[in-house]
Amino acid sequence: MKTSKTPQRVLVVSSDDNTFAYLKKILPYESFNPLLKAKNSNEAKRFLLTNTVDIMIIDAPLTDEFGLDLANEYSQTSIGIMIMVNASLYEQIAYRVEDLGIFTMIKPNSTENIYSALKMLSAMHKKLAKMETKTKKLQEKMQDIKIINQAKIILIQKLNMSENDAHYYIEKQSMDTRLSKSKVAENIIRTYNY
Repeated sequence: MKTSKTPQRVLVVSSDDNTFAYLKKILPYESFNPLLKAKNSNEAKRFLLTNTVDIMIIDAPLTDEFGLDLANEYSQTSIGIMIMVNASLYEQIAYRVEDLGIFTMIKPNSTENIYSALKMLSAMHKKLAKMETKTKKLQEKMQDIKIINQAKIILIQKLNMSENDAHYYIEKQSMDTRLSKSKVAENIIRTYNY
């Protein structure tokens, strides 16, 4: 029994309308939709300022640049990126972008190969998105610890508390006020103008 999955949002960056039409024809709608189009790098960047996508397919060369700058710029995100190049450029481009996690594909290519590559990019995107979420939670946790420690130092310096007493004070205030420990710590920091 298949469970329904959220389809992947795909941005096709191509100066050639035929490439977009071909991809729209071969990619299953239930897995890849919407299929969005940008004619060049600048249009893609403007689109990505206000929209999110899961996969970006760059049909190189573009009219305003080859496509490498666009791929490089978004390689630090969780977007799965594939750059399609002519066979004569494949080795050179793959060498330049593979360490950035950008997938290079020869064009033209078979429907099966394109579909397989996009399924791989989809899996990679989902894995990176989960890692991004975990990283964000860890960063928030580290920030909370930093704020709580700063509040403890204030309590130790201003009220001559021991570290254990400061820790207990923040925990008790958190329970009594039903605020998180970091909110209590922020209030302490604000109270003493730090």
